[in-house]
Amino acid sequence: MTAKLSIQNLSFTYPDGIRALNGVNLDIKPRELFVLMGPSRSGKSTLLRLMNRLSDLVEGGQRDGTILVDGQDIFTPETDVFALRRRISMVFAIPTPLPGTIYENLTYGLKMAGLNDRAVLDERVERSLHQAALWDEVKDRLGDSAFALSGGQKQRLCLARSLALEPEVILLDNPTSGLDPISTSLVEASLFELRQQYTVVMVPHSVQQAARVADRIAFVLDGQVVEVGDNAQIFVNPTDKRTEDYVTGRFG
Repeated sequence: MTAKLSIQNLSFTYPDGIRALNGVNLDIKPRELFVLMGPSRSGKSTLLRLMNRLSDLVEGGQRDGTILVDGQDIFTPETDVFALRRRISMVFAIPTPLPGTIYENLTYGLKMAGLNDRAVLDERVERSLHQAALWDEVKDRLGDSAFALSGGQKQRLCLARSLALEPEVILLDNPTSGLDPISTSLVEASLFELRQQYTVVMVPHSVQQAARVADRIAFVLDGQVVEVGDNAQIFVNPTDKRTEDYVTGRFG
């Protein structure tokens, strides 16, 4: 199967000289939930940000290697970065609703992309809220301020906002880190539905979450990929002692 994302010999160094990634190679398949697992400061979030070029915002950062999306290099001068970020959308650990109503949050990006047909906007809003497991909770409150939502609802709203743009890839950077167990379970349940349609790349909140949701996992340590495999390989029969030590809690 042709990779949706192909990461080739990718390295990244921050302006202060910290080398966050060092020669990363990964292939991520279409419509799989791929987890980047590893201890803090191992390079996982940096790798996510490179996938939709949010790394461009790091003035003075140095990148080597490349990322291909459907075989196309995303770092060429001809790449439309705004179009790329619609194709590869990102949801952060801390939910950041926009000022305005729930409905306006979900339609802002669509209107910026030139979509103004009310019927189409309404359909996108409802569908994305269903996909984010939020529709039943807010369907009668679309005119309310987004800031009135709970923390878990705000996180699912931000996920819905990304889904409304109909991306091809969804990047999730620790999306349940501040959520209670019920909200976490709702987000995880939505992930099982999303991977039927989208490629999802996720940095999980914990090793346990990685085990629950992943199709495949890359264990990342000190900016390098140690091992890639499915749940059985990573959690039952890892090939590298460092992977075994991490998943059994000996470090991290």
